Amino acid sequence: MRWKGGRKSSNIDDRRGIRLSGKAKGGGIGVIVLALIAMYFGVDPSFLLQQQRGSTATESSYTPTAAENEQAEFVSVVLADTEDTWRAIFKGYDSTYREPQLVLFTGSVESACGFAQAAMGPFYCPGDQKVYIDLSFFQDLKNSLDAPGDFAQAYVIAHEIGHHIQKLTGISDQVHAKRQELSKTQYNRLSVRLELQADCYAGVWAHHADKMRHILEPGDIEEALNAATMIGDDRLQQQARGYITPDSFTHGSSAQRVRWFKQGFGSGNLETCDTFISKTL
Repeated sequence: MRWKGGRKSSNIDDRRGIRLSGKAKGGGIGVIVLALIAMYFGVDPSFLLQQQRGSTATESSYTPTAAENEQAEFVSVVLADTEDTWRAIFKGYDSTYREPQLVLFTGSVESACGFAQAAMGPFYCPGDQKVYIDLSFFQDLKNSLDAPGDFAQAYVIAHEIGHHIQKLTGISDQVHAKRQELSKTQYNRLSVRLELQADCYAGVWAHHADKMRHILEPGDIEEALNAATMIGDDRLQQQARGYITPDSFTHGSSAQRVRWFKQGFGSGNLETCDTFISKTL
C-alpha cells in the first residue's frame, strides 16, 4: 500500500501509556473474560462491556519504539484517507461527512461502550463515535491470524469506519433497536448483515481511495481478502473449539466476508452494499 508521505489525520487520540486500574461494574475479571471469548467468536464487544466505575488513569513511563511510532503514523494516514474518501462520497449525496476519532491505547481503555482490553481487538463504539485500537493487534493479525500485510491492517481500520458510516446513516441504531425484540439467533442473523455491510463499505473505500490517490500496490487486495478469510466466524470457531455453530455467527463466514468486501470494491457503490435486502449473503 502506498501510504508514506500521505496526509495524517488530526482525529487521533493517542492514549498509549495511560493505564487504567479499578473494578469493572458487574463482574470485574469475569466481564473481561466474557468479552475476550466473545471477540474470538466474532461478537461485537461493545454489547458485552460493562461501564467501569472508580477507575484510575495513570501515566506510565511508556516509550514507543520506532516501529510502533511508524505503525501509529500508518494508522493516522489510513484514517486520513478514509476521511478524504468518505467526505467525497457523502458530498456526492449532498451530505456532510462527520469524521470520527480514533483512539490508540495500550493494554486497556475506557470508552462510552465500557471498559475494553487490547485482546478484544479493534472496535467501534457508537456511543462516542470513536474507533479504538491497540497497535499490538496488528502483530496478532500477522502472527496469530496469519493475515500479514499493511493493506490487511488498512482493511481492519476501514471495516471499523464502515460501522461509523452505519451510525451516521442510522442503520446501526435501527439494528440495535431490534435487540430486545428478537431472539438471540434472530439478532445474530441481523448482526451478520450489519457486519457484512461494514465489510462492503471497506471495499467501497478501497475502490474510491485507489481511484483518487492510487494507493494500491500489487497484492494489496489479496491481503485484504486473506484477512477477511482469517477472521470469518466459521474459521475462528473452528480454530478455537474444533467445530462451528452457524446460529451463533455474528460477523459472517469467511466466504461471506470476502464476497461483500469484493462487492464494495468492485462496484464502489453504496447501494450495492444493502445486505439487509439481499437474499444471498
